[in-house]
Amino acid sequence: MLSFIDTWIIPMLQSAYDSVGYVGVFVAMVIESTLLPLPSEIILPMAGWMVWDTTRLEPLTHAHWNFWIVVVVGVAANTTGSIFGYVLGARLGRPFLDRWGRYLLIRKHEVEQAEQFFARWGSPTAFISRLLPGVRSVISFIAGVSHMPIGKFIVYSTLGAIPWTIALVYAGTVLGANWIDIRDALRPFDTLMVVIVAAAVIAFVWWRLGHPGWRRGEIEPSES
Repeated sequence: MLSFIDTWIIPMLQSAYDSVGYVGVFVAMVIESTLLPLPSEIILPMAGWMVWDTTRLEPLTHAHWNFWIVVVVGVAANTTGSIFGYVLGARLGRPFLDRWGRYLLIRKHEVEQAEQFFARWGSPTAFISRLLPGVRSVISFIAGVSHMPIGKFIVYSTLGAIPWTIALVYAGTVLGANWIDIRDALRPFDTLMVVIVAAAVIAFVWWRLGHPGWRRGEIEPSES
């Protein structure tokens, strides 16, 4: 897993950051804030790494990468992508999730629970969800489906993105100074980590799809 990250993901982001700088961060975070699987847990720490590496200049400003500019860009991109996801949810609505949500690993009763959650807790839901990995990527769509007031959604979503962005960019500045040592220490465990992650993903997908085959195995003995 780590070899995949530092062989493919990190060079891809680094190439984008070296080419278009803050714009690369913005585009990557807009993608992350919709329904596409490009995690901010990699995007923002990598930008923080660029801040740490003072030998690199941001190509647009021709100056050293600035921590707070990265934070502002990340938050702005998060809000932009969130609005896009919200509009998709509002336009496509429940029929889309009822028909295709299964393939996005979003089950019908979860949408109903989200709507009830919005009804009970209101707009702060958008703030809390921005601090939860995994939920971040789908909450905008569900908020749109639930027709949460868009003004409040933007405000709370933006406020929730601020601490998340600051924390991840800062983590990147710390990781930048120690990545080589951490990478060398964990290299022997790459294969084990891949197996564990793959098993976890398979189990997660199986469970989200309604754990097919489980009930069939329970019913067969009673029918004999």
